[in-house]
Amino acid sequence: MPTLKASFPNDGEVGGTPDKSACSDFITSAGGSADLYPSEAGECFGSSDSVDSGLAFARRRFDAARTQTITLAPREKHGIGMQSEKTLHAVLKNYIDADEDHQEIPVDNFIADIYHDGQITEIQTAQMGAMRAKLSCFLARYPVRIVYPIPAEKWLIWIDPDTGELLKRNKSPLRGSFFRAFKELYRIRPFLQNPNLSFELLLIDMDEYRLLDGWSRDKKRGSHRYERIPLRLKDRMLLTCPQDYMQFVPEGLPEPFTSGDFAKAVRFRKKDISTVLLLLNEMGVVERVGKKGNFYLYRVTQDW
Repeated sequence: MPTLKASFPNDGEVGGTPDKSACSDFITSAGGSADLYPSEAGECFGSSDSVDSGLAFARRRFDAARTQTITLAPREKHGIGMQSEKTLHAVLKNYIDADEDHQEIPVDNFIADIYHDGQITEIQTAQMGAMRAKLSCFLARYPVRIVYPIPAEKWLIWIDPDTGELLKRNKSPLRGSFFRAFKELYRIRPFLQNPNLSFELLLIDMDEYRLLDGWSRDKKRGSHRYERIPLRLKDRMLLTCPQDYMQFVPEGLPEPFTSGDFAKAVRFRKKDISTVLLLLNEMGVVERVGKKGNFYLYRVTQDW
């Protein structure tokens, strides 16, 4: 693996010089994972006012966690679960609970990213399918929240794999959407209706460092991701009960509607909407009411 000849961006490049004491005090006073959003315990998603205030608090906590992880002190790689920990994973772990006594805790035959007050939080930055064995074990005994980051705006920084030199920085044309989570939710489909399982989806601006080692002529296709550095928290969505999935249903849909109607309304790729509607159907948010040619017809079953 190459040694980079330039450091990753610090907080001075994305929002000013950090105040170490203020940052540490904020993280400490915010409490652990059980205290992060106390009003959410046992409740489905709240009013728009509570959503706005929750997002503002989450952004402050995210900024503090990012500063603590990237700027204030180098992270030591220690313990089973931290041997290959990446920056994005470490930032999100501190965003949820900065107390190291609650991190990387052996639970049964697995390592929980965070365990505190009988609750488990898993930071999943890759495929959720890899969690099936963990979920089978944990959900039988503990409430589990999966925190899943989605790139909102992404900048690609290419690395020369031989010299470690940082090359061109380009902004990706792709824009993040909460709907991108459905591909991963489908991988753990049998667990979605378990009352012990909840999700926190995060839209995050980030820099993505990639090795210029792919198989295509420009070496970009098939290249390997080296690191992701989170920059800003743009938005978050909580899924704590089936009714929360109504957040994915746009207003103004025709009655009944097709997958094409839905894709147009949410401005998401039509080829992926079938997976979205399949899971919304299983969560009881929409239901199939017939067919129109080769397309299923749906109606919304929940009230706004």
